[in-house]
Amino acid sequence: MKIGIAMFPTDKAIQPVELAQAVEERGFESLWFPEHSHIPASRITPWGGREGAPPLPEEYWRTHDQFVALGAAAAVTEKIMLGTGITLVAQRDPLWLAKECASLDLISQGRFILGIGYGWNKEEMANHGIKYNERRSIVRESMLACRELWNNEEAEFHGEHFDFTSSWSWPKPVQEGGPKVLLGGAAGPKTIKDIIEFCDGWMPISGRHDLVDPIRELRNAAEEAGRDPNTLEFGQFGSPADPAVLESLAIAGVSRAVLWVPPSDSDIVLPLLDSYTKLLQQ
Repeated sequence: MKIGIAMFPTDKAIQPVELAQAVEERGFESLWFPEHSHIPASRITPWGGREGAPPLPEEYWRTHDQFVALGAAAAVTEKIMLGTGITLVAQRDPLWLAKECASLDLISQGRFILGIGYGWNKEEMANHGIKYNERRSIVRESMLACRELWNNEEAEFHGEHFDFTSSWSWPKPVQEGGPKVLLGGAAGPKTIKDIIEFCDGWMPISGRHDLVDPIRELRNAAEEAGRDPNTLEFGQFGSPADPAVLESLAIAGVSRAVLWVPPSDSDIVLPLLDSYTKLLQQ
């Protein structure tokens, strides 16, 4: 079981450089940063799109740009994997996204993981000109376009949402085929289809989704599509720091658990990291 750390990197919290160094020094496998471009002040969508959810915490509108933050983290570390948890793909132009990912993968010498999601905040998407019911098809096309850009000296893409002629785009990722792409969210039929088509695995949030049945369904879907199910990676964000829970996840087929730390200063975050290191020893 690989153990990673995730935090909303904000202007009020321990900064990415100090956090990345602390995570690597303590022996964790990875560091993950989420993103939101902004949060509209007139909010309609509940937190996570879940009715009855608590008020949205302010870290959602105070986040650093995740690629800038991870680039800073890459500069002061050598071993930890650096992941987005998650990138709101529908709100990003794929030509820029492909370049950001490839640049970070090159700068980190192949230590980048692209965690992606469809998104839940309807008002945020609307400000980007995105229709909520089109977000899945936009994410699909964007990731297919990114893979073209990562893997071809001259790349082109022609879809419903994105269209570009034969083009040069460098740098290319260090990792063969591009960085690993892990999709979050509930693994229903549409999500399973997307994972098999253009992702390398599934990584939902703890407590929201069953894992055992979807993992079995994903492995079966991979076989039916002629894809080796062993190429899929399964992880979980926000796993409890409980050895028994982590052991149950491992039995279910999960190979990476990511623990949250609050967006607080070092006096709070560093002792919490120290407490988590006990899990590494076990």
